[in-house]
Amino acid sequence: MARVCQVTGKKPIVGNSVSHSNIKTKRRFLPNLQKKRFFFAEEDRWVTLKVSTDALRTINKNGLSTVIKQLRAEGTKI
Repeated sequence: MARVCQVTGKKPIVGNSVSHSNIKTKRRFLPNLQKKRFFFAEEDRWVTLKVSTDALRTINKNGLSTVIKQLRAEGTKI
């Protein structure tokens, strides 16, 4: 599975790991993804999403139904 947040679209970015002697080597910065189950009351079922911790805050603030409505408008199957 891809390391992409289903809500915010965050994905890994590439940067440099810099040693004490200033030698640079490529590395990946991975998003903080969590696999989380939410109870979707409108449809009376559980929904599993792979979300970043930033997306968890968004869901807490706006509500699950609002976030799912936006995802479905974008064409994501949930």
